This record gives sequence, structure tokens and C-alpha cells, in this order.
Amino acid sequence: MVLVTGGAQRIGRAIGLELAAAGWRVAVHYRHSSAEAARLIEELDDPRMRERGGCRAFGADLADEIQCRALVPNVRRAMGRLDALVNNASLFEHDGAADFSFSNMERHWRTNTGAPLLLSQALHAGGGQVVVNVLDQKLWNLNPDHLSYTLSKAALEVATRMLAMAFAPRTRVCGVAPGITLTSTEMSPAEFAAAHRMTPLQRGAQPEDIARAVRYLIEAPAVTGTTLLVDGGQHLSGQARDVVFLARGAAQPH
Repeated sequence: MVLVTGGAQRIGRAIGLELAAAGWRVAVHYRHSSAEAARLIEELDDPRMRERGGCRAFGADLADEIQCRALVPNVRRAMGRLDALVNNASLFEHDGAADFSFSNMERHWRTNTGAPLLLSQALHAGGGQVVVNVLDQKLWNLNPDHLSYTLSKAALEVATRMLAMAFAPRTRVCGVAPGITLTSTEMSPAEFAAAHRMTPLQRGAQPEDIARAVRYLIEAPAVTGTTLLVDGGQHLSGQARDVVFLARGAAQPH
């Protein structure tokens, strides 16, 4: 049994589909995307999965400490057990050195750092076996954009190693760091394609690439305290700005 936070859409959805296909019962966490979570549960719950207890969706605002602390116990009560946790839910808003503020930092740290720590704590205390934290290749390819977001993910990467030491030998803690994977409101399709071409492999990751990496880490009993970068080599590029800004220039006709 595995809990995937932010599991109703995008990368989280791909992770849920991959794990269910491998036989894992999946608890899909969502904040606002209840309709998307319900549709995903219908897709995951084939007859064989329903015979084993099925998959379920759970709503919670992970920035709220009370709701965050209640999530793992709620999943255990409803599904009987919880073996693994994928901390995928994330807040991603732009700020930089010029407009950084306590409020920006706190919003990102609550969702991106504090919530994964509390959920990991609860998983370990209840006998869970593995945590996978979704990080970002940007930590190995620093630039000054998205300052609060980057700081929150950097703290989570350090926490991944610290918790791996603290929770051993019973619970493993690993990370997976995607690069450019999905389009967003900040990028046009042409810019997104340009961003993929800018990686050493001239392709970024697909959601399915991230999902397979998560599954590997969950099922790899000798791996803990390390992060797998799945980014087409983007972290090797030494980019001076976030790829969103670099791709705008690269997508322009010459």
C-alpha cells in the first residue's frame, strides 16, 4: 500500500498508474482536485485491485499541520496498512532575491518541506518501509530563479539524507529529481519543446520516466539516502537562469 501526495494530476497521476500496474494499492492524496482524484481511482480500481481492497482518494491541505498529521492515520484506518509514501505534492511559485519575503518562504516550506517531514515521521512510526521525496534537478544546477521554492527543495534533499540515517534500518528514504517534464502556464508548446532540446540528451523526462524511477526506488531494498536524477542530463547544463526563461529565447525563430 502506497500513499502518493498530489496524486490526482500530472506527475502524481503517472506515479499512481505505474504503481497500480505493478500491483500496489494506491491512496491518492489531493487538495482541490477531488474530481480528478475520483476519475483516477476509477481507472486504478480494476476487478483484481478491488478484490484486494481497492484504491481510495483522500483530501487534505498539507500546509495545514492538523490536516497533514491526520492524513497518514486516515489512510491506515481506511486501507488497513501503509507501506510506502511518495511525497510528490509541491508548491511552485516564482520569486527571486529582489522580491523574496518571509511569507513566500513560509508557504513553500510548509508544503514542500514541513509536510513531507511530518508524513515521513508518521509513516516510520507506523512501521512503513520506504519514503520517496520528489525533488528537482535544479538543486544540482543552481540559478537564482524561484528562490523560495529552491530553498524548500534543498532543505528536503538534506532531510532525505538525514531521515535515511535516522529511520534505518526499518525505513528507507530516497529522492527522485525530475527535470523539465510537463508544460505549465509559464511556457508555450514551442518553448517547452525548446527546453527539451536544451538538455544533453535533447529530451527531458516524461511523466512515465519519473513514475518508473519512483517504482524502482520503492522496490530497491538496498537503496537509501540518495537521489536519482531523471532529467535527460539537464543538471549537467550549468544554466544561468531557469529553463523557463532560457527556452523563451531558444524558441524564437532566427
